[in-house]
Amino acid sequence: MAMERTFVMLKPGTLQRRILGELISRFERKGLKIVALRLTRMSPELCGLHYAEHRDRDFFPDLTAYMTSGPVLAMALEGESAVTAARGLCGPTQTETAPPGTIRGDFGARTRKNIVHASDSPESAARELGLFFSPEDYHNWEDDNARWFV
Repeated sequence: MAMERTFVMLKPGTLQRRILGELISRFERKGLKIVALRLTRMSPELCGLHYAEHRDRDFFPDLTAYMTSGPVLAMALEGESAVTAARGLCGPTQTETAPPGTIRGDFGARTRKNIVHASDSPESAARELGLFFSPEDYHNWEDDNARWFV
């Protein structure tokens, strides 16, 4: 397994439902290390860049309205196979099929108002991290618990 950095975003519904702390703790308990964190409000332009592959889809206007409706929490996480680990915690995008124990299975109410985004590949992670963080935003710190996750 390889050490990776991935991008995870907790969407407006997460903050509005006051479940932010519980979701962050799931990533931490999995052994993923938070190396950058930003609470921000997405502009329509940033939303368009982040979700560029969906621009021509019929749901894009609703997606943009939701994503710009309140703050999001952007996270850079590091760990062994971080992309796969984070996506596994999130579960399938379709909340109706997300199994219990996953974030979407436990907290997802509607697919169109999904509460979490996780990069689907190291390449996507690099692109998405670049939209939200600059090099000086990253904090390399010694994780004293790392020995339990290797």
